[in-house]
Amino acid sequence: MQLLIVDDHPLFRDALASAIRLAYPDAVLHEAHGIASACAVLAANRGIDLTLLDLSMQGVAGFDGLVTIRTRFPRVPILIVSGHEDPRIMREALQHGAAGYVPKAVDKSTLTRAISDVLSGALAIPPELAQAASAPVSATGRGKAPLAERVARLTPQQLRVLMMIRQGKLNKQIAHELQVGDSTVKAHVSEILRKLEVISRTQIVIETALLDFEQIHNTHPG
Repeated sequence: MQLLIVDDHPLFRDALASAIRLAYPDAVLHEAHGIASACAVLAANRGIDLTLLDLSMQGVAGFDGLVTIRTRFPRVPILIVSGHEDPRIMREALQHGAAGYVPKAVDKSTLTRAISDVLSGALAIPPELAQAASAPVSATGRGKAPLAERVARLTPQQLRVLMMIRQGKLNKQIAHELQVGDSTVKAHVSEILRKLEVISRTQIVIETALLDFEQIHNTHPG
């Protein structure tokens, strides 16, 4: 397993690396002090499984760093590790494509659990913030879009993965059936969670239980 830590504070990078090594002693850790260096590391090491990213770094405005990495390396999930604990910032990070969010103040067990969740294809959100995060606001501030509209955001391949999730299949089973790698399935699951604005596979099943997927599959473009 390979992880990339992106933070412009050397002391925090060291602390984060130490915490990760305790939980994953065999993990290969890479470090970067900014977005440009992070992109260079990701380009040179295609086997990186997860990026841990600080939102607040010198020369980075808002979610620009997150968006840059997501755009250039869409298959590598990003776990935000930030000093911000505002639920609105966390929701926006998820809407911009983050696979999880943990405040820097959390303990080591919460951090390692978040890493494990993201690596398994789930969204990682601290329990105390999960309630706030489970109802992301739309751009209009009126709450979630209708479910059919959210499902329509999925690509045909993501829709196939969604149907298999509803059948209770695990990532490895989905990967075998679609003849793709595990990392590809994880990326699809993260995107499905983000686009449907839910936080777990269980919530996917509950929210989509009444949808006619045969009709959606036949009418979905592509």
